[in-house]
Amino acid sequence: MPAMIQQVLRVIPLGGLGEIGRNMLVLEYDEQLLIVDAGLMFPDADMYGVEYIIPDFTYVVERVEQVLGIVVTHGHEDHIGALQHLLRQVPVPVYATPLTRALIQSRVRDARGVATQMIDIKPRDRFQLGPFTIECFHMSHSIPDTLGLAIETPLGLVVHSGDFKLDASPADGLPSDIERLTSYGERGTLLLLSDSTNAESPGTTASEQALGVNLRNLFETAPGRVVIAMFASNISRVQQVADIARATGRRIALVGKSMVNNVRIASELGYVNIDPTLFIPASQLHSLPDREAAIICTGSQGESASALVRMGMGDSSALSLQPGDTVIVSAAPIPGNEESVNRTLDNLFRLGAQVYYDDVYDVHVSGHASQEELKELIRLVRPRYLMPIHGEYRHLVWHRRLAESFGMLPENIFVLESGDVLEITNSGAVLGERIGVETVYVDRSGKTTIGAETLAERSMLSQDGILVVTVNLDKYTGGLVGTAHFMSRGMLTSADAEALYKQLREPVATAVNLGGSKNELTKRLDYLVARLVEDLTGRRPVIVVQVLKV
Repeated sequence: MPAMIQQVLRVIPLGGLGEIGRNMLVLEYDEQLLIVDAGLMFPDADMYGVEYIIPDFTYVVERVEQVLGIVVTHGHEDHIGALQHLLRQVPVPVYATPLTRALIQSRVRDARGVATQMIDIKPRDRFQLGPFTIECFHMSHSIPDTLGLAIETPLGLVVHSGDFKLDASPADGLPSDIERLTSYGERGTLLLLSDSTNAESPGTTASEQALGVNLRNLFETAPGRVVIAMFASNISRVQQVADIARATGRRIALVGKSMVNNVRIASELGYVNIDPTLFIPASQLHSLPDREAAIICTGSQGESASALVRMGMGDSSALSLQPGDTVIVSAAPIPGNEESVNRTLDNLFRLGAQVYYDDVYDVHVSGHASQEELKELIRLVRPRYLMPIHGEYRHLVWHRRLAESFGMLPENIFVLESGDVLEITNSGAVLGERIGVETVYVDRSGKTTIGAETLAERSMLSQDGILVVTVNLDKYTGGLVGTAHFMSRGMLTSADAEALYKQLREPVATAVNLGGSKNELTKRLDYLVARLVEDLTGRRPVIVVQVLKV
């Protein structure tokens, strides 16, 4: 008799492992695919013109007919920000809670050519997609409607924590569903996929209630206006700040398109309960005494177009800051954003504002579990296998060490990076063959993907500038007409550039007189000019050669 084909569950992270952001994970069984999340990642400071980075969808696009659906754990951009790009190529149903669904739809509406079926889900719901039976359970995080997922597969139960912390007193009053987590442990969990963002942090993550005490103290003692910057998706904190503003006699102006939009959506769906009379348009703040004004805005990550950054730069189109204002940055910098955040803080200090940020005062608490909570989740769920997710590589390794200290066998803990594959069978779990994943950059139009080659060219331009060399050839004889023309940008001062051009003209003329086709001449001049410029100036600019026949 022929040997039976062994059942295989494949777990394929396409983003979010070995990095902060662009979270996307695929479960594959019997050639059927379930996608969990599709988020973006913020660019590093040297990624010029890049608005954000998204996962490489190639694996699922090539198997689009086998994709059953996309389940979204919550509405933060690092979990939903790539959906408008994914759905253009993989138009499958999206399952999300009402708030998450509304935030997704808001993004998708701005992206032409994207339409999909959205299906509302809620904690304790169960539904089936092919071989996967999915149960949702509530997890506490820094945005309402955050889910974890219990995914029953033919090989056993997979528990996906989503982003979470085990806060007993969260801002929305809804702690993580310990009862369901306990039930999964009692039933028997095959694999735990667990958030690792705070795996370096000892103890437990501070409660949102503790943060509320600190914020209220600043609101009460601030001599003038209070400006508080946070993620626009941190809906629970918006409610918290609104409650503090009311209690301290301040009215609120919302500043920043995404902030206004998200608060509107959350209000319409009942996720925030703020008296409409508490709000005042930013244009009317001048009518209030400073002591009675509070501004909630975007810009906690130093985003170039955000409200707080424009305030700090004195942008005439933004709200003007003044001495006596108190500015609170209620967020921790995402890795890669530190430089832009620090630059924004410096600008705010220059304007005379009193600035509070997490390094000097506790004005932010994380939405992610620290070490004791990560161990508690393992204790509750009791998995056979653990795969740390959501974090830079060191976070994943710290998570593994925690699990080992808790008694898990090292061979049952898998530290993967995006593109690695975990294969589970009845015989055990092993690393499968890695799939190729590229870094996909999206420019500020939100439509065009940028290749690594283009990004490398931009980096070169930023370092040594550009030099354009133009030679005119007689269309009949092929001889040089006049002398070569040069133009440079970002290279040298005007006087130094002119001196360089004089040194280049004779060698360029000699190279042209050697003859050859247009293509041959272009390559010859490119090599010659690049070598001469480096010898004469020590710089390596981007060289552009134009050969024209006149």
